[in-house]
Amino acid sequence: MKKILLCLFLFAATQSFAQRTVKLALVKYNGGGDWYAVVDAMQNLANYCNEQLNMNIDKNYSTVEVGSAELFNYPFLFMTGHGNIVFSDAEAANLRNYLLGGGFLFADDDYGMGPYFKVAIKKVFPDKELVELPYQHPVYHQKYDFKNGIPKVHEHDKKPPVTYAILHEGRVVCIYAEESNISDGWESTEVHNDTEAMRRLSLQMGANIVQFAFTQ
Repeated sequence: MKKILLCLFLFAATQSFAQRTVKLALVKYNGGGDWYAVVDAMQNLANYCNEQLNMNIDKNYSTVEVGSAELFNYPFLFMTGHGNIVFSDAEAANLRNYLLGGGFLFADDDYGMGPYFKVAIKKVFPDKELVELPYQHPVYHQKYDFKNGIPKVHEHDKKPPVTYAILHEGRVVCIYAEESNISDGWESTEVHNDTEAMRRLSLQMGANIVQFAFTQ
């Protein structure tokens, strides 16, 4: 029943960005990693999508635990952090059911989360692999055009940013960004002292991800 309801919710949400209010959710996970490593990033992204995509996203996002039934109330999940992530069997099964039922997860490595996220998502989808999205993928070419893929906001290991995805029956259910730190670019200027140009690029790519998630 949850799967059916989520699919209906997502279908209705895609009919008109402006007519239906949606709410994004921040994923709270166990393991000791700082899942809460955001200040006002999600509020800023919601406001940007409302202004630039004519969406109606509640800027007051929710926080939801991986194993909670509340997961199914939100069509778009955001996950970030710097450290360890642990999913129990029940949590992994719940997230899998959510994603297979029509939900979407965007995970952004805030530097240090990557190795743990890869283990955790493998527990969710032991039968699937993270695949790199080529620059031609539609997520880079929604309202805003990113010919060279996701922007690199903060320098980590002098590696290029890479975007990966989990696909199910041709649908992208999860996008994972590594070496980008794009969500830091969503924060207000005083949080990380990013330039306005970098913040604009970050918010544009974030808007692309949201738009893609709702219309793919």
